[in-house]
Amino acid sequence: MIFSKRVQSGVAGAALTGLMLVGALRLSAQDTAQKLASQGYKLEQVPLAEASEIALPLPEDRGAAALVQALKRLGSTASVMVIVAHPDDEDGALLTYLSRGMGVRTILLTLTRGEGGQNAMGEDIYDALGLIRTNELLKASEYYGAKQLWGTEADFGFSKTQEESFAKWGHDRVLYDTVLAVRRERPQVILSTFVGGITDGHGHHQVSGEIAQEVFKAAGDPAIFPDQLKDGLQPWQPLAVYSMVPFAPIKDGKMFDYATGKWAPARFKNYVTGEWSEGALSADVTIQVGSIVPVLGRSPVQIAREGWGQQKSQYGGANPALSGPATTSYHLWAVAPEAAAKPGTFLPNGDLFLNSKVNINTSSAVLYQGTASVVPQEQQKEIWALAPVGHVSRNHELDLAHKLASIYRQTLEARKNAANSNLDAQTKVSILFELDTKIDEIQDALKELLNLDLIAFTTKSEKVEASGPRGAGVDETPRSVSTGEDIRVRIHTAQTWWTDAKLSRVWLESRSGDPWKAEKLPVENNASVLVADSIFRVHVADNAEPTQPYFTRPNIEQPYYDLTHPEWRLRSFAPYPLEAWAEFIFDGLPIRVGQVVQTLQRVPGVGGVYEPLVVTPAIGVRMETESRILPLDGSALPVRVTVHTQAAAEGTVSLELPTGWSSQPAEARFHTMGAGDTEPLIFYVKPKDADAGAYAINAIARSGGRNYRTGWRSVGYTGLRPYNQYKPAQLKTRKVDVKLAPGLRIGYVMGTGDLVPEAIKGLGGSVHLFSAVDLAAGDLSAWNVIVIGIRAYSTHPELATAQPRLEEFVHRGGTLIVQYQTGNFPAPFPLAMGRMAERVADETAPVKLLDPVNPLLNWPNAITAADFDGWVEERGHSFLDSWDAHYTALTETADPGQDAQRGGLLVAHPGKGTYIYVAYALYRQLPELVPGAYRLLANLLCAGQDDAAHGEQTPAPQP
Repeated sequence: MIFSKRVQSGVAGAALTGLMLVGALRLSAQDTAQKLASQGYKLEQVPLAEASEIALPLPEDRGAAALVQALKRLGSTASVMVIVAHPDDEDGALLTYLSRGMGVRTILLTLTRGEGGQNAMGEDIYDALGLIRTNELLKASEYYGAKQLWGTEADFGFSKTQEESFAKWGHDRVLYDTVLAVRRERPQVILSTFVGGITDGHGHHQVSGEIAQEVFKAAGDPAIFPDQLKDGLQPWQPLAVYSMVPFAPIKDGKMFDYATGKWAPARFKNYVTGEWSEGALSADVTIQVGSIVPVLGRSPVQIAREGWGQQKSQYGGANPALSGPATTSYHLWAVAPEAAAKPGTFLPNGDLFLNSKVNINTSSAVLYQGTASVVPQEQQKEIWALAPVGHVSRNHELDLAHKLASIYRQTLEARKNAANSNLDAQTKVSILFELDTKIDEIQDALKELLNLDLIAFTTKSEKVEASGPRGAGVDETPRSVSTGEDIRVRIHTAQTWWTDAKLSRVWLESRSGDPWKAEKLPVENNASVLVADSIFRVHVADNAEPTQPYFTRPNIEQPYYDLTHPEWRLRSFAPYPLEAWAEFIFDGLPIRVGQVVQTLQRVPGVGGVYEPLVVTPAIGVRMETESRILPLDGSALPVRVTVHTQAAAEGTVSLELPTGWSSQPAEARFHTMGAGDTEPLIFYVKPKDADAGAYAINAIARSGGRNYRTGWRSVGYTGLRPYNQYKPAQLKTRKVDVKLAPGLRIGYVMGTGDLVPEAIKGLGGSVHLFSAVDLAAGDLSAWNVIVIGIRAYSTHPELATAQPRLEEFVHRGGTLIVQYQTGNFPAPFPLAMGRMAERVADETAPVKLLDPVNPLLNWPNAITAADFDGWVEERGHSFLDSWDAHYTALTETADPGQDAQRGGLLVAHPGKGTYIYVAYALYRQLPELVPGAYRLLANLLCAGQDDAAHGEQTPAPQP
């Protein structure tokens, strides 16, 4: 089943740059065009949907389940857009209920890509994490059955107020994205998980709740963002707007703000009317989402929970949901006058479209009301009479397909008449949009009724091998191609049961650079007329663009994205470069099935996995470490450069250095025998007259008369479709006034999203990454310091088992440093987080030193409040709420209005050693080369290493 993924005029359609048909295919296309023309319409009047990126649909989207859902959508024009702030904010159960249970066209607009979240699956953070979470939500939305759109806002970390979030993003930017989305998708109903108040907690959540209401008014006003209307887009007025009833508790007239942990008067603003209400919001609609849908075999809650669980970077997965009753409740903010229920209407409040306050006509017949000049009256009643909701017997599928084909023909006629009519622009756009959606849905239903199948993939062979008892196989091939390369693509089509649908043609469409040339090879198919294979030799255009994000930002401090292709705004990613299409003719009508061309990758423990074909440059160059401080002893800075090639290549690499700096060697040669990476090329860079500022070193690879300055890597994890992240081959460095005790032996237990070991190496320390065996049975006395990475107690259960050994290590004189954790964890003396772990989101929040004479703040570096200047994203999180008297709190900080947080840096001395808990976000500061973070880290590592020196320290000066 292909959900409605229409190529929008001026958006994805603008990226369609080439089409090459050859030989018999061209003749077949001409014959088809002539047949259709004889019936009164042209091929271009049968709009082309967007090709599916999904190689293997979910079970819910196959067979009888897919058919029933496809047929259910035919009789309805119901549409909903849900607006949220981050991936995982969505009410997945409601999305699934609407899309799969009710046949509603559902769209999910997510403002950010979750860049500021955590990563339980690896070390990627910021924009790389945003790519991961984009793909995770795309996977989740497969379960929901929703179309996914995105804003241009970047998640800049936890925000406690909507005022801060709007100040970072700009109110007009957020509104622009949402207005554009609503005008393009034209939903009848707007929904939001949040209400735009403090019960939402996160400031980003509050923004999404407010903006969902504001767009209800703004999208229909042509005076708002008129530039959006220049290419034929029209204003659109939604008919109702709802928000989920807040889940935060309201008691005694007060509501809880989990962002601050405080209570406030229960007041809510209606951003449509500007009015305030007191007390809890009414539940105007309560929907049962826990009932099993027989054809799907599960309830919407169960399907959605599995979808939500695809977002593993935040939670590592989800537990399955049990069957049984479940509800979700929504509050109505506003309804358009034409959709308001008549006063005194009493209907069950279990439907967003029809209840005691709202009456939205979702029948497909509404498409033709008042447009008799477009569709003759006698046709209006019969066109959408078909909308079965139960199981369809296979014996009746062919008969049903013929009946649906008759409706298809009339719909095409209606579209032709509408396109040629004199209707005003806004009415015409509305009718064409809905008719085009129905044409997509009819083709979906016919595809399922006639059991049409298509898959396209790159292949090594120019022959089609006969299938054996286990079926035909697919070659494992490279995931990427480069400009000017020649590849082979196989398009495999199949149908079962009947031959009434005739394969008319297959073709390829390219979306990157000039048209990709394609030559169809002679292929001997098997005897079955139900299966057909075509193999093409394809030449990649010499100017094909790399497949890379169209959204970029110069640094993580910019809280929004710049767009390299503004026409792709709202898309998940740039279009994949090559699509395969098949056209079947049934009752003289075209049924088109399209899919992005795939590659097959072999993943140990998983098996063969389909991934879309992408374009990459022939050569990439990257720095193995992207940031590192200059060596403390004044020695040369080692710079590691790796060249990765798509084929055999040779050339040179050199560095662009700050004025007066030098490298040894000045140039290095590389040579690869085939696709792959070089061994790292090591340069030793000697700085000259470096001051405290930041510097950049860039690598350039030269080969075949071309220069290459950018590298890429595949971002993702096993089980998630990867995407390439591109970065300049650049190393950031700076001189930092910091000292570290010599000869430290440091053990490190990796957490998640953690680059702290690289920073320790930059300080000159020697780091050993602990394994589970090291924790369980290793000689801990071999180390001076053991550092526990962020969230490690949650991701490494063996840590709790090893706790007695770690505490013995401290008692004997070692130093144990624990970075922030997500929940309570074992420690030598009691300590605890509050019910809601406190965080300080403002990276500029003042930090007060509570014990300035403490050795930890004085040796080997004198720490002052100035060391907390220039921090990024946040001060820290998981500040402790209470602790035993054996601990000494060294700092105090707080966001505006927040209680003073003293649980961010605690030190205790069990036995002869030192135990430290640090909630400050060092792991975010160190890759950004924040000097104070390095100085503080150095002091933590040196704790207990020089007791004599400790006694000689004087208090750190206070500003």
